[in-house]
Order: sequence, then structure tokens, then C-alpha cells
Amino acid sequence: MTDQSSTDESKLIAERRRKLDSMRELGNAFPNDFERNAVADELHQTYHAHGDVMLRAEKIEVAVAGRMMIKRVMGKASFIKLQDRSGQIQVRLERDRLADGAYQDFKKWDVGDIVAATGTLFRTKTGELTVMAGAVRLLTKSLRPLPEKFHGLADQETRYRQRYVDLIMNESSRRVFQIRSAIIAYIRAFLDAQDFLEVETPMMQTIPGGALARPFRTHHNALDMELYLRIAPELNLKRLIVGGFERVYEINRSFRNEGVSTQHNPEFTMLELYRAFAEYSDLMDMLEALMRGMAQSVLGATGVIFQGEELDFSRSCPRMTVEELICHFNPDIEPNKLRDRNYLAGVSAALDIPVRDSFGAGKLQIEIFEKTCEDELRQPTFVTHYPTEVSPLSRCNDDDPFVTDRFEYFVAGREIANGFSELNDPEEQADRFRAQAASRDAGDEEAMAFDHDYIRALEYGMPPTAGIGVGIDRLVMLFTDSPSIRDVLLFPHMRPEVFD
Repeated sequence: MTDQSSTDESKLIAERRRKLDSMRELGNAFPNDFERNAVADELHQTYHAHGDVMLRAEKIEVAVAGRMMIKRVMGKASFIKLQDRSGQIQVRLERDRLADGAYQDFKKWDVGDIVAATGTLFRTKTGELTVMAGAVRLLTKSLRPLPEKFHGLADQETRYRQRYVDLIMNESSRRVFQIRSAIIAYIRAFLDAQDFLEVETPMMQTIPGGALARPFRTHHNALDMELYLRIAPELNLKRLIVGGFERVYEINRSFRNEGVSTQHNPEFTMLELYRAFAEYSDLMDMLEALMRGMAQSVLGATGVIFQGEELDFSRSCPRMTVEELICHFNPDIEPNKLRDRNYLAGVSAALDIPVRDSFGAGKLQIEIFEKTCEDELRQPTFVTHYPTEVSPLSRCNDDDPFVTDRFEYFVAGREIANGFSELNDPEEQADRFRAQAASRDAGDEEAMAFDHDYIRALEYGMPPTAGIGVGIDRLVMLFTDSPSIRDVLLFPHMRPEVFD
């Protein structure tokens, strides 16, 4: 904001404060006794077929309220538009229809004020459904002017930082979060119909686990102990499988102490579910059905446009292994050397991939896959058989222990979901925890700690189980054609704002 515009805004705010002071002198400046009985969209839908003659004959009384977004004063009559949670409704105010002095008071109100009106419905000459006001009230005085009508709120940082203004001004932003809510509601209904139980697990944990990521640390003063914000609810959910809840899910907030990008936010939302007596291929089938039904229910079509590209959720997805995809997108790689650590280190170096001494062949495969394959996976695709080295909680493939029965689901070049048949052998899980703990001691801050209680839970016996985690934020990005994760978070992480 320029110095001049800042000065102009300060003058407008000062003028509005003077108006509020005058209102306070007359009594309660913030009344809370108005009862609204209709919202804009409901009125438009209910009376969309009613002409003006029918509306006037029926004398339909309504009480509406919302933020005044447009104000057109025309002598003894004026039009305003009130915006509520569902949309906008027009109101006509005529001096001779209102109580003495009410019209003059209205003329002092400002765009952005919260206004209530009661009256009857009619249609204007242009056919717009309108409330002919018999009474109007100012419910809340807006002290700050809204952005200019034709420019709206265009600055991205301001939109994220002042989301409340963004939601007032931009219908497209409101639509994003309405779709987000519809997606979560559909997921719940889909899983509830399959006898899954929704649960809640702790956000603060004594041991970070369930994923490979660097955790946030916090401190409990009363107990004088260090705690971690969860990076995933996985281990607690699988404890519930041990306990006999054979189908569980949690739509959870998780936290990872990592960088911020168009696809990453330190605080994010995931769906995690676990299903006993199932394997990873069962969950691939289930995820396909979920995505197909969700697209149809939320958007009305199984073809979704994302950044100019149509994504088709109506068909069964291709299922290819990590090694198959590496060979497909890197035709110069020798397939018979895909598990040769030295050979893969050379390939990685040629691709400018940093190589550590601790990286085995499996880790190098994933580095090459992420560098050369991920972005090429545009249509919905399942990538299967991830190396055991990078899958510490996944069950090894019975025929090939170098890989696990694990998949990731990619759409538009980004991972949307990660699932696998769970490792339920307590002794093998303990060995993998030890390997992770060794990596952690060697300086890998994303490696897992040894969770003794989880091993104890497995020793009671966990049935064959498959689990999946779905990134809700990335899913919403796809369904709303949003290029950045910040567009689908109401309050994305940002550096603190400096106030004068």
C-alpha cells in the first residue's frame, strides 16, 4: 500500500469511527435481536419461477441480513445488495416506505456494514428478485473500507494473511472452501457406509512416529517433559486395530517441520485409515472408487480440470512398479543393474542427485524416481513395490523382500496418497526400528525413533491389515484447480506481520 493510499484509508477509518461514536450516543450500537428467516440462495431457488405479478399478489414477507456490498442512492429511492453465507440478495429502499428518519440514517451507512431488512419480495423491471424494504437496521458498523469493487483483493499475500477480507470479496475463494467441506463430508459418508469407525488420537506425543519427517518439539511445563507434535497418527491407529477396531479412520491435523512450498505447509490435513483382513491392492480398489464417486458427487463429473489439464477419474488407474517406471522414463538405465548400489550411485551423480554413504540401492532408486518420474505421472496412477529400505512400516513382498507391498497414488505429477500392507511381525518391526534409530543417531532427523510400546502392541497380535494416508489439502487443490496449497488452507503458515 502506498503512503497516499494509506493516508486515504486512515481518513476513511476515522470518519467511520465518528459515525460509530454517534451511534453509541443513541444507544446500543451493536444490536443482537434481529431474527433472519431467509438467505439469498434459498430465496432465489424457491421463487425463481415467480413473476412480479405473482410475487406482489402473494405478499411474501422476508427478513434478510448480510454485508452491504453495493449501495446505489437515487434520490428518494435506493438499491443495496446484501451478501450472506449463500450469496447476494437485492433490497430496495424508498424514503416514504420507511420510518421517519430511517432513510436519512441509511444514506450515512457505508459499504461493508452489516445490514438487516424486512419487507416483501418483488421483481424489478430487469427481472431481479428484490426485497421491498419496510424496515432497515444497521447491525454492525464496518470501520475499515473494503477493497475497491473492480480490483477486489488481488494481492496474494494479503489474501492469505487477511483471509476474512478475501472471503468477503472473492466468490471463487468461498467456493474453494465450500468444495473442501463437501470433499471431507463425502469421505466421511463413504467410509461410514463401509463400517469404518471415526476416531481421534493425540496430537502431542512422547515419541514421533508413523512417517519419515522432522517433528516439531514442544514442552509440557507441569510434567517437565519434551513432547512432539504428531507427524502422522499411524501407530496409534494401528494400536486400535490390535484392540479389535477392525476398520478405523481419522481425518487429522498433522505437523512436519519442513519447508514451505506450493505443495507443503507445516500444518496439514490427512485422512488415515486402516482395515484389518485386507491387503494393499484392496485399498487401491477402494481409493479408485472413492475418487470416482467424490468427483461425481462434489463436481458433478468424473473429469476434473486442473491447471488446464483434464484428469480422468472414471477409469481404472495404471499400476506400475517403481523399477518399471524408472526404466520407462530412463531408457538408458540398465534394468539388470537396478539393485546395484554402485551403479545407481553413478546414475544419481549424473542426474545431480546428492548421494550419501548411508544410501542403499533402495534409497537411490527412490531418489532417481522422484527426480525423473514423478512429474511425468499426469493421469491418476498407482506406483507400487517401493523398496523396503524407504518403507519402515510396510510389509515385505513375500516373493521379493527387496520391495514392500506398498503403493503411492499420483495425480498431476504429485503424490496424493500412500498405502501399504502393514508390517505385523513384531520382531521384524523391532529390527526396522533399530535401523531407523541408528540412522537417527547418525544425524538423520527424519528417521523414526524406537517405539517400545508399539512393539508391545504388535506382540499381542495385529491381524493382517492394510492402511492408507491421503493428503486432503492436495486433494482439494486438484478439485478446485488451485496451484498452491495456500489457496486451499483458510489460514496458511506465514511469517509474522509487523504492525506499527
